Parts: sequence; structure tokens; C-alpha cells
Amino acid sequence: MPRRRRRRRVRSRPNYTYFRPGDTDSELEVTLKVEEYEAIRLKDHEGLSQEEAAEEMNVSQPTFSRILVSARRKIAEALTNGKGLRIEGGDYKMAGENP
Repeated sequence: MPRRRRRRRVRSRPNYTYFRPGDTDSELEVTLKVEEYEAIRLKDHEGLSQEEAAEEMNVSQPTFSRILVSARRKIAEALTNGKGLRIEGGDYKMAGENP
């Protein structure tokens, strides 16, 4: 029987949830999960180490690393291929919420 997955802890929801290239009418988009957004925010914007960010999100460092790689791959896909980027969904809980 597989182990129960821990929900990722997120401090705040994104203020903006959709980004689109200004020079295209393409309907193609990539969906970034809220916990992937949080990983990018903690590591790349806040400048935390992976260990510190993993602790903030209540996950192991290897799990945090996988989330971060996935987020960066999706952002690169959107940027290099002119796709919209939507932030929604995922398996997370807001910091301070009960499980």
C-alpha cells in the first residue's frame, strides 16, 4: 500500500493567475500548479535554499527539487513556445489551515 501523500504548504495564493504573450491570439496554454508557483517563489524570488524552501512547504528536499524542476520546465515551455501560463490546481493547503 503506497504511503499517503503530504499536502504541500503554501503561504499565499498568486495575485495573478494567467499570463499570455501579447503578440499572439493562441489558445495554447500550460498549467502551473499552485505548489509549483510556491516553489518558484520561495527558491527564485525569495532566494531560499532548497532545504529551507522544502521545510516551508512541508516536503522533503528531493520532493521540493522535483516540484521545482517541473515548474521550471513548464515556464520554459510557455516562454519558448508562446503559450499562455495559467496557475491553478494542485495538492496543497494554505499555511495555517488544519489538515
